[in-house]
Amino acid sequence: MSKPRLLVLGTGGTIAGAAASATAAAYRPGGLSLAAMLGELAALGLDAELVGEEIARIGSQDIGFAEWQALHAACTRAMADPQIAGVIITHGTDTAEETGFLLDLTLPTAKPVVLVGAMRPADAVGADGMRNFANAVKVAGDPQAAGRGVMLVMGDAVLAAQDARKAATASIDAFRSFPRGPLARVTPARLDWFGPPHRAEQGARYAFPRSLPRVAILTAGAGMDAKPVEALLGIGAKGIVLAGMGQGNAPAVVLEALARAAAAGVPVVRATRVDEGLVDRHVEVDDDALGLVAARALGPAKARVLLMVLVASGITDAAAVQAAFDG
Repeated sequence: MSKPRLLVLGTGGTIAGAAASATAAAYRPGGLSLAAMLGELAALGLDAELVGEEIARIGSQDIGFAEWQALHAACTRAMADPQIAGVIITHGTDTAEETGFLLDLTLPTAKPVVLVGAMRPADAVGADGMRNFANAVKVAGDPQAAGRGVMLVMGDAVLAAQDARKAATASIDAFRSFPRGPLARVTPARLDWFGPPHRAEQGARYAFPRSLPRVAILTAGAGMDAKPVEALLGIGAKGIVLAGMGQGNAPAVVLEALARAAAAGVPVVRATRVDEGLVDRHVEVDDDALGLVAARALGPAKARVLLMVLVASGITDAAAVQAAFDG
């Protein structure tokens, strides 16, 4: 049986990081080239043929539309190439949930697309990058991986990109999955799926946007006033995501300002600054009266990504935006 051919797209991040010493806290993201990484991986004898394409060598805090556009184009080419069985994207962990979710919204599910990163640079004591990468190869090369959407592999877990979020600043198991748990557990030797593919043979849910509109995240805090909302509208925000208190709440003057924004055609989504939980309609806020949208299971970062895609697609009506978040 021939080995699966996997396209590896490199963007940098901690998994390709280089430090001044094996015990140093500081490091340079993307210090290791993709070619160098693949050279080290070759020594592991992984059961796959890896083909590399370097998109960037940056920390993921600097990932933006240009990199997303290049990643989407490369994944699209891979989907059409019968020689490619799946795609692995090496990525920094700070914005992996945004990149993964954007690709999940705009790619079909015909072949697996797997993001992989690390919490320790490649030359650190106890570096986790090579194990995570070996796990990603195990996932991307598995015939049962297709039909599950874009995935993130970290800490021996396989998470759906729609559910994955970074929940710790430095722990090896920094990622959590909400509202669903992991799709599978994986080691370099074994892969155990917890269920059948749940999105088999689905096309892309949205077209990849030609450009991304300015959508801002506004964090609610005690005693704040309406000025931040007015400032965001003043710089041309086409959408606002509230990282609210509790179930997406904010001081009354802020909600009133957000309602005015919504009435003026700027969609407003209520998410929460709380680490985990649903934001439902009409729990403490009268969404119908204010014209606001409840983010449901999406946190502020993913809510911003979805709202950008919706606005870019011409979807700004509150009911239509709510339907997208409910889905």
